[in-house]
Amino acid sequence: MSEIPDHDQPMPLVSHLTELRTRLLRCVGVIFAIFIGLFSFAQQIYTLVSAPLRDHLPANATMIATDVASPFLTPFKLTMIVSLFVAMPFILQQVWGFIAPGLYRHERRIAIPLLVSSIFLFYAGMAFAYFLVFPLIFGFFAAATPEGVSMMTDIANYLDFVMTLFFAFGAAFEIPVAVVLLVWIGVVDVKYLKGIRPYVIIGCFVVGMILTPPDIFSQTLLAVPMWLLFEIGVLFATLVRKRRVAAEGDADAPQPPAKQP
Repeated sequence: MSEIPDHDQPMPLVSHLTELRTRLLRCVGVIFAIFIGLFSFAQQIYTLVSAPLRDHLPANATMIATDVASPFLTPFKLTMIVSLFVAMPFILQQVWGFIAPGLYRHERRIAIPLLVSSIFLFYAGMAFAYFLVFPLIFGFFAAATPEGVSMMTDIANYLDFVMTLFFAFGAAFEIPVAVVLLVWIGVVDVKYLKGIRPYVIIGCFVVGMILTPPDIFSQTLLAVPMWLLFEIGVLFATLVRKRRVAAEGDADAPQPPAKQP
């Protein structure tokens, strides 16, 4: 006898759309509330985010604003992005509340750890970029600046650059979750992932070469964690696969006949 969702009750399309709209409005409201609370600290937030570059600027050099409105709009944009990052746990909780009723019980037992770990790993990737990668990148750029050239970075261009790296490293740290999901839904199996391990290692170093300055140290600093995260994903995917096979075996096993009164 196959397992059925706990809330396997048909709902009209209008009810689904109404619930989706309600949850979207909640997410927008939380983001806006966080933004209002952080807006008075917009300048301090930008100062904190720009610290890795300013620490490597030459003496008497500063960042610049080439557009008239940049001194206001750039911290404003950064504060909005930070508000989205801070609200991410609540947003994912709303997504979970919307899709959870349609999942089987054993699927929810796996989905909840994946949801929590995805949030943690994304934040861990951003922290890794800020505290380890940024100092290396900006130190390299400062050292490579030709003589007679003043290194003065535009604040808007800097924000676009670091946001790209934040998203890149945050996404890279989601590798274990992606591996587990691919195995869980049956797109690939663990044996296949172990077989392509050499290609994964090469791919990690290629990504590290693209996202970091052309020195072996910073490339390795990104490639090795990505490879280790892949191995962690394979390990957990193996455990998840075993549990899923065991759960399906229990569900397909014949049930004992009911006792007659």
